[in-house]
Amino acid sequence: MSQSIIITGAGSGVGRATARAFLQAGWRVGLVGRRTAPLQETADGAPEALILPCDVSDEAAVEAAFTRAQETWGHLDALFNNAGVNVKSGPIDEIPVADWRQLIDINLTGAFIAARAAFGLMRRQDPQGGRIINNGSISAHVPRWGSAPYTASKHAITGLTRSISLDGRPHDIACGQIDIGNALTEMAAKMTRGVPQADGTIAVEPVIDVAHVARAVLHMAQLPLEANVQFMTVMATKMPFIGRG
Repeated sequence: MSQSIIITGAGSGVGRATARAFLQAGWRVGLVGRRTAPLQETADGAPEALILPCDVSDEAAVEAAFTRAQETWGHLDALFNNAGVNVKSGPIDEIPVADWRQLIDINLTGAFIAARAAFGLMRRQDPQGGRIINNGSISAHVPRWGSAPYTASKHAITGLTRSISLDGRPHDIACGQIDIGNALTEMAAKMTRGVPQADGTIAVEPVIDVAHVARAVLHMAQLPLEANVQFMTVMATKMPFIGRG
């Protein structure tokens, strides 16, 4: 029987590319996102794709989606906790608290809710176990200018990853994190036009094909449960990260 994975934020960007990579590799893939049409576009008619429209910040909707996947497949092997948003950059005193709350609700609370649902299924299923892969960011290590909400959310994802890794040991639930830098998606397209740097300048930054990220996530997921990629960084080689400031 083919393996199964749920991917949040599967309607675009990293989520879409990763979902398609897993489908091509023969996995059964649950596609989670707020809107049905983009998820259907990601699936592109693949028979192994399961459309699971829901908002990751809605606990009841997430529980229902994961239950549907478990009832359809009988077993959940992996979760790629990928859904995330950003807000307009600016000094912290110019960022509306409402924008902070919305971002944290999706990037952090949504990741917690999805991981909680997956962990519960993996803990109760037979055979027990599975793998959770969280999408961190280069911002889980160092910030960009004007990115307090996003950077705080991604630093918190690292803590979530470490906690789940520890909690999952007795249940054969592995947890790792992929930190992505400048993969060319809709969100990162601005890198090719120029973005603010720490010294106040605007500069174009190198980007990489998002397919490299998708292959990295697939590699992490295909490992046996006794092996785990705890943290992986996949980035454009020449982007400002090492010595970012």
